[in-house]
Amino acid sequence: MKTLIKSILVVAVMFGTYTGYASETLRTLPTFKFINEGDSISVTDSSGEVIYQGRINYNGNLIRLFDFSQLNDGVYTVEISKDFEVEIVNLNVKNKEVTLLTDSQEKIFKPVFRTENSKIIISKIALDTKEMEVELYYEDELIYNESVDGQEEDILNRVYKLDETNRGDYTAIVRTNDRVYIKRFRI
Repeated sequence: MKTLIKSILVVAVMFGTYTGYASETLRTLPTFKFINEGDSISVTDSSGEVIYQGRINYNGNLIRLFDFSQLNDGVYTVEISKDFEVEIVNLNVKNKEVTLLTDSQEKIFKPVFRTENSKIIISKIALDTKEMEVELYYEDELIYNESVDGQEEDILNRVYKLDETNRGDYTAIVRTNDRVYIKRFRI
């Protein structure tokens, strides 16, 4: 009889535990909360002044790795610059409590530069904007300028063949999304 009561008690406790876990709601976390080692981060206040800028040394959750509760009350913009994209989100700090404003999340895709022999290949995912300005310089002298407007394209691709006889330092400048990206290379 004692073993029957013990068995019933164990089963009741197990069912109670299972139902407790079953009613727990799981939230999906936005991707910008997760940051990787080597990414860059910058925090600006509402007036545009950069409060912090640096490299991320650990993988993890943005809120756990950085203590934003020490900031004064207000809205702050956090930019996480990754290899091919920049993620932007606003934070609201009020009474040492930090709230992520997920409705302000934005993702900007960076152009990718590759050099092969005497060619430079510039590619950009055009989900955020369909326009980019490209300037090529040889030894600080403008040699080519182009406005790319890819209304029908999802990826903006350009291949520029450079004169093999002009060996030296080149600079490619791409302007898009109100930002400037610079690549220096040599052939």
